[in-house]
Amino acid sequence: MLDAKHKRSYRYDMNRLTTEQRAQILGLMVEGMAIRAISRMTGASKNTIAKLLLDAGRACSDFQDRALRELPCKVLQLDEIWSFVGAKEKNVPAERKGLGIGDVWTWTAICSDTKLIPSWFVGNRNIEHASAFVLDLKGRLGNRVQITSDGHKPYLKAVPAAFGDDVDYAMLVKIYGHPTNSPEAHRRYSPTPCLGAKRQAMIGNPDMSKVSTSHAERMNLNIRMGLRRFTRLTNAFSKKMENHTHALSIYFMFYNFVRIHQTLRVTPAMAAGVTDKLWSLTDMVAVLEDWESAQAR
Repeated sequence: MLDAKHKRSYRYDMNRLTTEQRAQILGLMVEGMAIRAISRMTGASKNTIAKLLLDAGRACSDFQDRALRELPCKVLQLDEIWSFVGAKEKNVPAERKGLGIGDVWTWTAICSDTKLIPSWFVGNRNIEHASAFVLDLKGRLGNRVQITSDGHKPYLKAVPAAFGDDVDYAMLVKIYGHPTNSPEAHRRYSPTPCLGAKRQAMIGNPDMSKVSTSHAERMNLNIRMGLRRFTRLTNAFSKKMENHTHALSIYFMFYNFVRIHQTLRVTPAMAAGVTDKLWSLTDMVAVLEDWESAQAR
């Protein structure tokens, strides 16, 4: 908690926030706190926090777009995680459809060895956005890789369109049973039983022992735990697509460069050779300040 003097300082213009104050707010964002809760804890106005979200999101996206290149990843897992902006798709009025309101999917790729997130994409779960996501991923890799995805059909076109034959690609198709008649089966978000999974080589010669999506699915849980906007059955969902995307950019920056992976004992960016030092939230603010200086020129 801040003392009264520091709380008052937040009420001034954004440029009056110190590096430490900005770092504190970003830290609360990536630990799952909502904007209103951050405002109550720090004394910062909601507008101040929203402005920081906007600028930091752009700065983190710009930095990672440049830094995450020629990556040494060898085994990648792809997946998508659902959320919504403004309202769930079924509740969006006809006149507002297609305006960044409704269901939204975050496509992610994770390196099985370094746990780095080299690429992500926010959009729909269709072939167009699958292709854009996989093409962006291809441009960040420095060598041939093995890729595993789930059985989502757009990958069947997106992966060969981006990589051609220069990839070892397999699908992990899960087999689900019929819903049971137990009361548990009728509860919201209760899945049908998974009976097993089938591994299918699609391109090249993938090592079938490494065909898995477990790391990608665990990353989905990390996102839901670390970003308040992904919490189900609450009013914490994003109200604007722009803010949703910027929150993800900040979170992935924190995950890649600041958060020490418990198994690796270093950050994913360090494990992948993107950086040779352990970052702090203050280093993230330094990236923001560099971006602001560039915008002011």
